Amino acid sequence: MAELANCPQCGELFVKGNITVCQSCYQEEEKKFEKVYAFIRQKKNRTATMYEVANETGVEESLITKWVKEKRIHPSHAPNLTYPCERCGNPISEGKLCSSCTITLKEDLTKESIKTVAEQQSDYSANRAYFNWNDKNK
Repeated sequence: MAELANCPQCGELFVKGNITVCQSCYQEEEKKFEKVYAFIRQKKNRTATMYEVANETGVEESLITKWVKEKRIHPSHAPNLTYPCERCGNPISEGKLCSSCTITLKEDLTKESIKTVAEQQSDYSANRAYFNWNDKNK
């Protein structure tokens, strides 16, 4: 759904939809993308790192990272264009977490869910009560 927003780069008011910047900034980004894509298309530059691509093209690493995350630049075309894992900082080329952090997170969630179920069963057993109603006044 479209909404009004200020462009994060220039501050201009625009209608935010699939594009997260105003039209003029978007056109600038597209020119930079073409520059980066032309650079990594060359066979000798396919193994360039993020730092090397940014230095050679003059394009910010954050924009290149954005394009890698959006899969506009595919890891098979530029295998060394990586960005840091959001948890540990290890270089990754897709997603938000590296494989080891994903495994650790899944294990932690599994442990917590098992522990929680066991605790719930323990609490249920401990809180069960039996009442014996003995009416002595009759």
